[in-house]
Amino acid sequence: MDAGSGTSWVVRGLRVAFGVLGIVALAWIPLRDLDTDTFSPANYFSYFTIQSNILGVIVLLIGGLRDPTSRRWQVLRGAATLYLLITGVVYAVLLANIDVMLTDQWINDILHRILPIVLVLDWILMPVRLGITGRLIGGWLIYPAAYGVYSLTRGHVLDWYPYPFLDPRGQGYVSLIIGMIILTGVFALLAVAVAALGGLALRRREPGEVVT
Repeated sequence: MDAGSGTSWVVRGLRVAFGVLGIVALAWIPLRDLDTDTFSPANYFSYFTIQSNILGVIVLLIGGLRDPTSRRWQVLRGAATLYLLITGVVYAVLLANIDVMLTDQWINDILHRILPIVLVLDWILMPVRLGITGRLIGGWLIYPAAYGVYSLTRGHVLDWYPYPFLDPRGQGYVSLIIGMIILTGVFALLAVAVAALGGLALRRREPGEVVT
């Protein structure tokens, strides 16, 4: 670990520990089911849950081992926090009682509950003031939007959709579009909340400058 960091060793150690826990959870199903006919690596890595948790694990490990402080890094860290928060909220509201390929409850708990909470707590405990700007919020929302386009395009070609709310076969495209508009609004609000939370938490600790 980089000894020049201003982050405590306890926080950095916890980041690494939860990052390793995430790796175990992410790797468990592929390693166990890789040789079975029912497992598709392409489908597995097409879940938003998996992609967002991969980013979250990377951010935790780099944050624990190196703890960068640049604005670019903090923007990426905020993005990872947002995407894991989206994962947790969507799972709790829309997917908790639906089979989304993660049949092991402990994996569900780690990827849908524990790691989203860890990233949010890390953002609160080690806050940064990025400012709430259209450029920041829009930049954070590029990936969820691209993921939606990817999932709909891939689903149309392969007749497989990762989530029911992205599947037009049962609900039709009108309901799908309405649902996507609502989700986009919710994601934008969550993005604003993440940006605001960092600034508020930092203000409570000590007056500080916007990260540059």
